[in-house]
Amino acid sequence: MSQDLISVVIPVFNEQDNISPLINRLLPILNHYDFELILVDDGSKDNTASEIRKHAEVNKNIKLLSFNRNFGHQIALTAGHRSAKGACVISMDADLQDPPEVIPEMIAKWKNGAKVVYAKRKKRDVDSIFKKKTAEMFYRFINSLSDTVIPENVGDFRLIDREVVDYLNNLPEHSPFLRGLVAWSGYKEDFVYFDRQERHSGKTHYSVSKMFNFALDGITSFSIKPLRVATYMGFGAASFGFLGILYAIIGKFISPATFIIGWTGLFVGIMFIGGVQLITIGIIGEYISKIYIEVLRRPHYIVKEKVNIES
Repeated sequence: MSQDLISVVIPVFNEQDNISPLINRLLPILNHYDFELILVDDGSKDNTASEIRKHAEVNKNIKLLSFNRNFGHQIALTAGHRSAKGACVISMDADLQDPPEVIPEMIAKWKNGAKVVYAKRKKRDVDSIFKKKTAEMFYRFINSLSDTVIPENVGDFRLIDREVVDYLNNLPEHSPFLRGLVAWSGYKEDFVYFDRQERHSGKTHYSVSKMFNFALDGITSFSIKPLRVATYMGFGAASFGFLGILYAIIGKFISPATFIIGWTGLFVGIMFIGGVQLITIGIIGEYISKIYIEVLRRPHYIVKEKVNIES
């Protein structure tokens, strides 16, 4: 480990048109430091790996770690952390929505004593209203459920000290939610601010379903409150059913001639209780699936190729 080495880790997936613009924008900044640039190819189907290899052949500070298949963004970040040798690690995305120009400010904050430096978005004008609102709802929801507050308007563009990297690398979790794990650690943090930019090329790989699954991972990784909510809903449904029984008995005795037992009430009751049961089973299933993944103890990822990375 070098006390002066700066590691930059970037997960990439089908980003062949962004590799050269990304590296060309990064190098003028990183050349002022002793650095390594680790690009983790998360099973791309295009020429992403070959584009990175071209640059790695010319510059030994540029490194490629390639997976057999797509293992996911958080796993790619984890692999980058494990391969990084620097005194600090900066992670960012490959689409250039995270401006490399704030890296010197992040390093300055780190040298001033911060163990975690988040790059926080001041403006998100380039994002759609749907994406901004869903992101806002996600952070509000997860922070209302979790005992660990995750900073809003930050993604995976951050700097973490070697001490934090070692802590993350020693965690045994197979489905790491790194945004939460970094915040949960409690290390001294600071912020730099930037305006989010347009994606340089291509389309985002985060579909609505992927964002929803990512939110579920975050919530179930840092809170058991959904299980308690399921319990409360069960008590609520039981109380509702008990009130219905009282209503039926009282109505039958007070006004037996006019009291009519209707199919509508029966149908609504069945649908309500059935819905509560399905929601409860679904919540429990999410937690059981996490236990199942951990028990299997499969490797986090399978490496296909390493370029300029020591084994």
